[in-house]
Amino acid sequence: METLAKEGIRIGLVTSPTNVAYLTGFSCNPHERFLALAVDSETREAKLYVPLLDATAAEEAAQGIPIVPISDSDDAYELLGRHTPGQGASRIGVEKGAVSLAKADRLQAVYGGAGFSDLEQPILNMRLSKSEDEIARIQRAVDIIESVMAHAASQVRIGMTELELAAEIERKMRELGADRPAFETIVLTGPRSALPHGVPGQYPIRRGDFLLIDIGVQVNGYCSDITRTFVVGEASDKQKAIYEAVLAANEAGIAAAAAGVPVSAVDAAARGKIEQAGFGPLFTHRVGHGFGMDVHEQPSMSGVNGTLLAPGMVFTVEPGVYDTVVGGVRIEDDVYIRDDGTAGVLTSYPKTLTVIQPEA
Repeated sequence: METLAKEGIRIGLVTSPTNVAYLTGFSCNPHERFLALAVDSETREAKLYVPLLDATAAEEAAQGIPIVPISDSDDAYELLGRHTPGQGASRIGVEKGAVSLAKADRLQAVYGGAGFSDLEQPILNMRLSKSEDEIARIQRAVDIIESVMAHAASQVRIGMTELELAAEIERKMRELGADRPAFETIVLTGPRSALPHGVPGQYPIRRGDFLLIDIGVQVNGYCSDITRTFVVGEASDKQKAIYEAVLAANEAGIAAAAAGVPVSAVDAAARGKIEQAGFGPLFTHRVGHGFGMDVHEQPSMSGVNGTLLAPGMVFTVEPGVYDTVVGGVRIEDDVYIRDDGTAGVLTSYPKTLTVIQPEA
C-alpha cells in the first residue's frame, strides 16, 4: 500500500502467479486464464481475481482477501473495471515483465489510458530476504534432492542413456515427496557434460566419462538446486585437474560470502581459482543466482553486481569448467546469509571427486 501511495499509483495489479502466491498464500497455474491481486491505494482494499475452477482453493488459502471468481464465459477485464473503479487514475501499477502488450492494451482500456508504473522490483525486493520459515522450506527441498542425488549415483550403469537416468531421477523425486522438479533435469555424460544447460538425450554412459547431474525440486512452494559431477570408471589426470580447479573455486566462492560483501566478490573469488589453474576461458557463466520460490531469483551472482549480501539472502555458488573434448565439471551448493552475517551452506552432499564403479 505504501509503495502505491508514494508513487501516486491508484490501482496495483499483481499478475505473476509466483508473486500472487508470495503475497496471498494462494498458488495456482492459471494457464491462459486471468489471475490478479488488485490493490486500491485509496480505499486500501484488495481483491483476488481467480479462475472460477480455483475459487474454492483460493478462499481456503488466501483467507481475509475477497475472491472474485471468473468463469470461462466472463470478460475478466470488464469484471476488473467494475470491481476496481480506477477510472481517471493517472497511473496503475503492474509487473511489466509479466504483462504482455495485449494485456497492457486491455488494461489501458479499462483504466482510461492510464500509464504504467513497474511494481516488479519492489516485490522482488520483498522476496530477496528470506524468513526463517522460508529457509526451513528450502532446506526441506535440499534434503530431498540430496537423497535423489545419492539414489542417482547408485543407479548408474554402463550403456544407460542420459534420458533413462533422468527419468529415474524424476521418479525418485516424487517418491520422496517433491511436488515437482524445480527445473528440467540435467543429466549429461562425456563431452556433452560441457554443455552448461544441455538437455538429456539418447547418449549412453561410458566408462571414463564425466557424468554431470544438475537437479532440483520444489516442495511446499520453495526450490532447491544442486549439481554434482562424477567420473565413471576411472579418472584421467586431465579430469582430475579440471575437477580440483572447480572444487577450489566452489570453496573459495562460499568462503568469500558474508553480509556486507558485494556479490561481485563471490564471483571474483571463485573465478580467480579457475584462472590460476589455467582454465579461465572455460568458465563461461556467472558464479550463481538467487533462488527461493523460483529457481532463479535475485541476486544475480555475477562479477558486475555490486549489491551487498545481507542476512536472509539465498543463492547458489556453482563455478564450472567446460572442455568440449574432455567434458565439463560443475559443483553447485546452496548458500544463505545467516542473521549474524556469516554464510551457511544448506547442501551437504560430498564434493570430493567421486568415481562411480558401475556394473555393465
